[in-house]
Parts: sequence; structure tokens; C-alpha cells
Amino acid sequence: MPKTSGSNPYEPDLAEEVSARPSGLRTGFTTGTVAAAAAKAAIIHLMTQKLPESVQITLPNESKFDFTVLKPKHDVLESVKGLVTTDNYGAATVIKDAGDDPDCTHGAEITVFAFEKRISKSDKPEIDIVAGPGIGTVTLNGLGIDVGKPSITKIPLKMISESIRQVNTTKSFVLIITVPGGVEMAAKTTNDRLGIVGGISILGTTGIVKPFSTAAYRASVVQQINVARVQRLNEVILVTGFRTEQFAFKKWPEANKLSIVEVGDFTGIAIKRSTKVGFNKITFVGMCGKIVKLADGIMMTHYKRSNVNTNLLLEIAMLTNAPEQVKSAATDTNTARHFAEVCMNLNFYKPLFLLCKMAADSCRTYAGSDIDVAVYMTDFEGATEIANSL
Repeated sequence: MPKTSGSNPYEPDLAEEVSARPSGLRTGFTTGTVAAAAAKAAIIHLMTQKLPESVQITLPNESKFDFTVLKPKHDVLESVKGLVTTDNYGAATVIKDAGDDPDCTHGAEITVFAFEKRISKSDKPEIDIVAGPGIGTVTLNGLGIDVGKPSITKIPLKMISESIRQVNTTKSFVLIITVPGGVEMAAKTTNDRLGIVGGISILGTTGIVKPFSTAAYRASVVQQINVARVQRLNEVILVTGFRTEQFAFKKWPEANKLSIVEVGDFTGIAIKRSTKVGFNKITFVGMCGKIVKLADGIMMTHYKRSNVNTNLLLEIAMLTNAPEQVKSAATDTNTARHFAEVCMNLNFYKPLFLLCKMAADSCRTYAGSDIDVAVYMTDFEGATEIANSL
């Protein structure tokens, strides 16, 4: 076992700005949802020459929400003059409400400028997205986004496209997304360390922001586990979010839904509580980044409280006699995702299985008992099992 692994697992304290927040679990919306709303409104403005007062967006779970639309401020228009290449454009602003999550993008004025794309490389209608001021651009591999592209993840891209196609199904468009103050917001995130330059990312998997980072959510994890145990269940399945939850439903279709507990970053709290109330087995489902932290003995995996230990990744690569590409991937990026992707591309899974085993050992040590612990690693869509500790 690597010497750098977590022989004494611990849970970092909550950040001061998190632990000091009042209780309450008011949900909000992701930057992806808000960008989709602004894009839809901008297309309506372009097509009708009238800015709608509100637009309705459908989230991945098929729920629908209305968003108030505002006219972009003059200085925002001035900031994109070099990017908007026509006088015939639509523009709209939607303000992000992050709910009770201590999110640095809360209140962000996400603005979209839209105009028709005259020359297309395809017979099918296209949507090109350009990073305006305040939107980050990807410069490093490992994020699941091509280098040079705006930092917008897969599900927000789909939401933006679908919202536009509700308005027009035949034309090709160029969208410029901009956020005043986005550079300053990004300075409070890990974007710079991840090679995302120029502003914030457009993120989200469910469209909804759940306050995972708050002390109130920490308490709700305990409540979920208590409820599951009251139902006389013997096994609890801990998942980190929407995608890992969907994986768990598919992997264990016979499992009682109450046994699948969404823990966010609070794995340590969930393990302690599960042990205390008498569960016989704990199964953890996560992606590579959180599993690396658990393997390193870090039981609270919020990005502000802990970083990925690249030295641990390198040691694991060496222990498993990994190819040179895997060893290089361990330290040439700050994302565990890149390390996992290189392993997968080379069909060399030994480091990922070892990570799962180490994570399970750390969880068992932290539990302070001989409780049965299994760890499963999924891909970055939560669709496929990559490795496990068994």
C-alpha cells in the first residue's frame, strides 16, 4: 500500500463561509440552466424583435421553471462589440439565483447575444458558442471539453441547444455568452488551477443547485441515513450526486430507494452515522476525483477543503507498473479525471482498481469497525462502472 495513502483518515473542517451560514435548504439554479434561459430569450428577441418578459426552461428531469428576462446593460453590449458581427442580433440577460448554496456565481448576470450563422459546414442546423468576457476557456486536457472551447459542460450544452430548438428548428446560430464580473468570480474557484482562463464555467447536471456545501445539508445526510435504518435496511449505498445516483439505480435495481443516500461531499459524516445506527454494509459510488481523496484519507471532499494528491497518483502508477503515459498523467494535470481517462484510453485499469481498494480501506478505518465497505468508480457520465474495490 502506498505510504502516502490515508493511514489516518480525517474530515477537514467546513469552510468558515459555509459553516457560518444559517440553516435552510432553498435550492437554486445552475449556471447551465440560467445560460439556457438567456439563450432562449435571445433567440426569441432575434426572431421577433421583441424581448420576452420571461421564458420557460425544461430541466433534465422534465420539470419546468420560468425565468425573468432582462435587457442587457449598455456596458455589457460594449464589451462584446468585437464579437457581434452584425447589427441584427438578439440579446437577453438572466440573473442566477443559487439558492442557499454559498456559490460565488450567485447573482451573476448571464447574458447571451445571438445572431444567425450565414455559412455552415453542415447541412444540419448548427449552434456555435463563443466565450465572451467573463466566460472561461479551456486550456488543458482532462475536463471532458476540447482545449480552446468555452468551459461549458455537456448537459448545459444540451439544455442550451434544446431551449433554442423550441424556438427555431431550421436556422444555424452563433451565441456569445458573457458574464460581467466573471473573471473576479472565477478567481474564487479552482478554474485557474484547472487551466480554465478568462472567467467562470457553465456547469450543471440536473439544472438545480442543491446546497451540498451547507451545514444544513450535512445534517440532512444524517437524516437520510436515519430514515433508511428505521426501515430495517442492512445496507446503505452512498452516492455523490445525480449521475452516481442514476448509476446506483441501474446497478442495483432491486435496492430499496431509501438505501441510496446522496451525500454530496460529506462521505465521512455518512460513514460515521451509518456505522453508528447499525448498517452491516456501506457501498460508496463516486467518480475518480472523490475516490482519490478518499484513498488519501480525506473524508470531506469539497474542492475548497482538499486537493487531489498527484504524488499519490504517481505512486499508484508506479506500484502497478503503469505505462509511461499513465505516470505522466499523474502529475501533468490537477484533475483525477485526466488520470482516469488516460488509464481508460490505454485499457490499463489496475491503478483505478487500486484506488478503489485504498478508498474502501480508508472508509473502513474511518468507521472504526470491521464494517463491510465497497467502493465503485463510475465514468464521468455516471453510465458505466470503471473499477471497484472487490
